[in-house]
Amino acid sequence: MASEMIIDHKEKANALLKADAAKILKLIKVQMDNLTMPQCPLYEEVLDTQMFGLSREIDFAVRLGLIEETEGKAILEELERELSMLHEASVKK
Repeated sequence: MASEMIIDHKEKANALLKADAAKILKLIKVQMDNLTMPQCPLYEEVLDTQMFGLSREIDFAVRLGLIEETEGKAILEELERELSMLHEASVKK
């Protein structure tokens, strides 16, 4: 029973972190589409703040043993890849 609860918490932590990463991507997409360009300091500040917050969440989950460090790095790397593709697409417009 206890091991099932631990697995459930780990799955929830992973899902929540991925959802937060998706929210950041969506926020940046909206900002790029409607407000600012990637060269704008506001864009960079929002991106830096959001990425820092997510990295702290991931660090906390790792320290609690809810996710492996490699999983956390993978979430950040995937988000960075998606943001890079989004940035490249906006520059080509």
